[in-house]
Amino acid sequence: MIIQPGIAKANMGVSREDVTFEDHPLNPNPDSRWNTYFKDNEVLLQIDKDVRRLCPDISFFQRATEYPCLLILDPQNEFETLRKRVEQTTLKSQTVARNRSGVTNMSSPHKNAAPSSLNEYEVLPNGCEAHWEVVERILFIYAKLNPGIAYVQGMNEIVGPLYYTFATDPNSEWKEHAEADTFFCFTNLMAEIRDNFIKSLDDSQCGITYKMEKVYSTLKDKDMELYLKLQEQNIKPQFFAFRWLTLLLSQEFLLPDVIRIWDSLFADSSRFDFLLLVCCAMLILIREQLLEGDFTVNMRLLQDYPITDICQILQKAKELQDSQ
Repeated sequence: MIIQPGIAKANMGVSREDVTFEDHPLNPNPDSRWNTYFKDNEVLLQIDKDVRRLCPDISFFQRATEYPCLLILDPQNEFETLRKRVEQTTLKSQTVARNRSGVTNMSSPHKNAAPSSLNEYEVLPNGCEAHWEVVERILFIYAKLNPGIAYVQGMNEIVGPLYYTFATDPNSEWKEHAEADTFFCFTNLMAEIRDNFIKSLDDSQCGITYKMEKVYSTLKDKDMELYLKLQEQNIKPQFFAFRWLTLLLSQEFLLPDVIRIWDSLFADSSRFDFLLLVCCAMLILIREQLLEGDFTVNMRLLQDYPITDICQILQKAKELQDSQ
């Protein structure tokens, strides 16, 4: 699913058969392996862009993994890594501009150019793989195996904490299999939350819109005054709860805190009902600030959540759960 069509192990002496009269890179046939390869590249470019900036507050994902994919990195093979595939796909063309006199100016992409995402981080030497490259492979394989949903921005934020947990396990026998374990857990987790990422289901009972409204209906039951204040200011749950729910709060807190929240979420048999209560608890814990603030202040509070005490939030969510 990763390797370019027809590339075989060089040490086996097998000649390439990927370019034939029947199938070649310019073949428009939808069944062409090359056609599929180029379409996959579109998905891969988006995944690559997202995983390179995963958890920018820590350096973990930029560091080399102790357990790279040896099959792909074996110098005796002609296999390309996904990173290499992205670099080849991204056109390094010159910038062409026509001035008002009709004269064509050509500028080198190396001059006065904003740094591209490919150069944001130092590339590791041959034979090494960064942790973000492992995550990239997990997401790409998931997209290939699940064409109905493929890859949607935000999935990188879901897989990140899972991989970090496995890849930092103190037991090296467990850590060695972080990639496979992450893929297994990510696939199972996505089976439960995939509806959040399918736009056509947004307004259905299993879609994200229904869940956002459920946050407000729960708040209405628990704190009518705060609910009315948010309604009065026309602060819709879409403005903040969309990100909270689809990304399981992974963007609202630092990674160690996210892992602590997920520990409670996944341990709860009705985990996503509990997530709604966590979101409601987050609102109630800043109720005084929300009641005093205007629209601008409150939007800033909700989009950059101020409380960092995770235990306080979880305790409040448990109280709400017990009062139901």
